[in-house]
Amino acid sequence: MKHEGSMICGAIDLGGTKIESRLFDANMNTVLTQRAPTAISNFAAFIDGLSIQIRWLLETAGNPDLPVGISLPGWIDPATNHSFASNIPITGRDVNAALVKHFGRHFPLMNDCMAFAYSEAHGGAAQGSDVMIGLIIGTGMGAGIVINGEIPPRYNGLALEIGHTGMPARILCEQNLPLIPCGCGKTGCMERYVSGTGLADISKIKLNETISNQELAFRASNGDASAKQVLDDWADLMAESLLTMQLILDPDCFVLGGGLSNMNGIAELITNAFEKRKLGPTRIPAIRTAQFGDSSGARGAALYALNKSGENQ
Repeated sequence: MKHEGSMICGAIDLGGTKIESRLFDANMNTVLTQRAPTAISNFAAFIDGLSIQIRWLLETAGNPDLPVGISLPGWIDPATNHSFASNIPITGRDVNAALVKHFGRHFPLMNDCMAFAYSEAHGGAAQGSDVMIGLIIGTGMGAGIVINGEIPPRYNGLALEIGHTGMPARILCEQNLPLIPCGCGKTGCMERYVSGTGLADISKIKLNETISNQELAFRASNGDASAKQVLDDWADLMAESLLTMQLILDPDCFVLGGGLSNMNGIAELITNAFEKRKLGPTRIPAIRTAQFGDSSGARGAALYALNKSGENQ
């Protein structure tokens, strides 16, 4: 079914297991969406699967020139246009060139964390911010940055790979935590302590039992002092991670997304921890949860494509 005129842009949100396509109206509300498994057997199969989703967006909207943005994990080197990702088969390949062969046009590609940040900076939780960082806290941890409403140029095309920055030794010593190995090949990466996986590992270390993050939060909210202490320790680790970013980039706002951002009171918990760990008289940034939830990344990619199409007219 076609919906000519009601849709102004679309997006594809790519992950290691699923590919989600969304069509947006003039108010950036989702009109239609569909999901399919991500084809990860090889690059050709991946491009074929991606092309099916793009074709659905264009045909459903009845507009072959529909602005469509694509968010994906990893990064794209601006010097070569080659992509790099650990969970989809695009490393060393030019995704955009492959899509041009199929459609005869370009589609803006962006890192999923940058897409999330762009969405929240435009009409979201960081609207009006000068320098904002969008942080996705899920199985791992990644971040994107928007400055004065724009995505800044980056030498390698990297997003903020804060998850693979080392956790400061001072807080690991304070909490008597070990250097935990990371899948990237290093040890002590921030995401091994503050991601959803990291919180579960810290719970196991500190409580000497394996429990889910949901169970931990439930116990803490029902007066379990040990569970509450684990969450307080985790908040200190997160505050130390945000402090590292503040000392380099000095944002005025952090926006939290991903699975852990759904925890009740998470923004206040981290804000209180940050206040105790800040540098001297510095003001701490606002810490907020995402306004657009799980759809924020797709919304950001669509909005970015729409804005880019306006620049080219």
